[in-house]
Amino acid sequence: MASTTDMAAAEPAPLHKHPYHLVDPSPWPLIGSFAGGALVLGIILLAHYGIHWMLYLGIIGVLSTMFFWWRDVIREAHTPGMHTPVVRIGLRYGMTLFIASEVMFFVAFFWAYFHFALYPNHVAGAEVAIWPPKGVLTFDPFGLPFLNTMILLLSGCTVTWAHHGLLNGDRKTLIQGLALTVVLGASFTFFQAVEYMEAPFKFTGGIYPSTFFLATGFHGFHVLVGTTFLLVCLIRAMKGHFTPERHFGFEAAAWYWHFVDVVWLFLFVCIYWWGAGEIAEH
Repeated sequence: MASTTDMAAAEPAPLHKHPYHLVDPSPWPLIGSFAGGALVLGIILLAHYGIHWMLYLGIIGVLSTMFFWWRDVIREAHTPGMHTPVVRIGLRYGMTLFIASEVMFFVAFFWAYFHFALYPNHVAGAEVAIWPPKGVLTFDPFGLPFLNTMILLLSGCTVTWAHHGLLNGDRKTLIQGLALTVVLGASFTFFQAVEYMEAPFKFTGGIYPSTFFLATGFHGFHVLVGTTFLLVCLIRAMKGHFTPERHFGFEAAAWYWHFVDVVWLFLFVCIYWWGAGEIAEH
C-alpha cells in the first residue's frame, strides 16, 4: 500500500489555496453563443429563404468552439494542480447530469411513439385504429436491426476491455480496445445508412415514419458523437494522456457509449420488434 508521502507526491498540490476550480478567462463561451445563434438563424434562413451562408458560418463556428474549448480542457488536465480530486468529482457530476438530460431527451421520442402505438385511434386521418397504421410496411427486426444490435453490444464489450487494460496499466490493450470500438461504431453508422436507404417508407409518410426517423435518427447522431468522443480518446491514449489513476476523459466517453447502447436496446425491442407490422420484402 502506498504511503501518505507517496500519495501526496502523486497528486500535485492545488495551484490555489483551495481545491476548487477557478475558470480562467476564456473567449469560447461568448464565441459559442454567437456561433449557436448563427446556426439557428442559418436554419431559419435556409428553410424560409434558401440562404445557405449563415448556416455554414454557424456550423463552422460551433465546431471550432467545441474543438478549441475541449483542447483547453485537455491542456488543463495536464497542468499540475489544476484537476484536483474535488474538480474531478465536479466533472463526474457534470457528465452524470448531462447523460440524465439525454435520457429525458429520448423519453420524449418514446412517449410520442407509445402514445400512438397504444392509442392508434389518435392518429389523424386513420381509417382503421391499428399500429403500425394501415399501409405501412416495417423492417424485419432480425435483419439489419439485429446486426446493428450485435455490433453495439460487442462495442460495449470492447470499450470495457479497453478500460480494464487501462486500469491494469496495459497501454496496448487500451489502444486495441478503443480502436475496435471506434471501428464498430463506424460500422453501426454505415449499416444504419444502408437501412435508411432501403426504408419502405419516407419521413413525410405520416406519424409512424416521423416517430421512427426521429428516434432512430437522433440515436444515430449520438452514435456519431460517441464514436468521435472515443476516437479522440484513442488519439489521447496513443499519446499517453491516460494513467490508471487519472483518466476521466476516457471514463466519460465510456459512460456515454454505454448510454447509447442501452437506448438502442430499447429502440430495437420497442420499435423494431414489438412495433413491427407487415414486414417489407427486400
